[in-house]
Amino acid sequence: MKSNNNQNTKVLQVGKKIIAAAILSTVLFLTACSGDKKDVKVAEFPAVAVEVQEVASGSNSKFISASGTLESEKRAVISTRMMGYITDLKVSTGQKVRKGQLLVSINNDDLRAKKSQADAGIMQAQAGYNSAKKDFERFTALFKQQSASQKELDNVTTQYQMAEAGLNAAKAMRSEVMAQFAYANMTAPFDGTVTETFVKAGTMANPGAPLLTIEGGGELQAVVSISESDILKIKNGTSADIKLKSSNEVIKGKVTEISSSSQGSSGQYLVKLALDAKKDAALSGMFVNVIFPIEKDANAAASTMVVIPKSAVISQGQLNGVYTVTADNIALLRWLRLGRTYGDNIEVVSGLAAGEKYVVTADGKLFNGSKVTLK
Repeated sequence: MKSNNNQNTKVLQVGKKIIAAAILSTVLFLTACSGDKKDVKVAEFPAVAVEVQEVASGSNSKFISASGTLESEKRAVISTRMMGYITDLKVSTGQKVRKGQLLVSINNDDLRAKKSQADAGIMQAQAGYNSAKKDFERFTALFKQQSASQKELDNVTTQYQMAEAGLNAAKAMRSEVMAQFAYANMTAPFDGTVTETFVKAGTMANPGAPLLTIEGGGELQAVVSISESDILKIKNGTSADIKLKSSNEVIKGKVTEISSSSQGSSGQYLVKLALDAKKDAALSGMFVNVIFPIEKDANAAASTMVVIPKSAVISQGQLNGVYTVTADNIALLRWLRLGRTYGDNIEVVSGLAAGEKYVVTADGKLFNGSKVTLK
């Protein structure tokens, strides 16, 4: 009985200690919360010196950006207007060719048969013509000697003219057949390089279908697509910067052609630019980004487009953003949705508004909520 009393006494003592500890913790917590905040010491990071810019909405951008490719000024897509099996492909991709060199041969058995028929027709027409000519010359002489009547001379003259017309028709038919041979044996239209082949020996050639592509050794040109909202701002002779996407090298160029129709190009207008200088790093088929400088239009309505330097953008995976600066000089990371690139600048579709300040450069590492000082 005494043992049970001692155990109950110990349990009560332990319970009292737990309750006392809980009360003490609560008192300390309430004291800390109600106390002066100045008494709490928080580790502070030094402020980072930054350079900021203020967002300005571009009323009429000073430039237009467009993407495209480089291609040779001399470019030909070789095709045929006849149908037949390809008997021989004489060239391969990357091979240099000379003007008039045979490129592709298409089966032309039917053409050779037609040529034989045309030759036979010419021989027949030639024989009839020769006979009619002799009769015409003989009756002309007899008529002068008054040994033949006018009616006889008229009949012979008509036969002679018909024989001559038949001979000319036979020759024209042969010329037509011979012209078809040009589409059975395709030759190079100029000196150049085979850049692409679409067929091989044994395949069927169809009328109008491309067989291969040849590019001349002339100068390169940039071909880009411009939207209908920007095409009227570009003029012939306008200088532009052509940036190679593979090497970031910039080449000067000048507008040489502007398409006046977007039919067949998905609503985009094609613009061609000649390169001012030939670069070894520039090859046909490379992707380029062209920057067209344009004049501001004083009568145009203000644009809401926001443009910032690409160097100010912070990228984390698929996310892009900038550090904005509050009135208390606190850096806050703002995620953005970006648009088109304009040289060293990029369009901000959403996330920034005109008048906001954002960090361009920083002398230290920034984080969300860090203090900054303006340079």
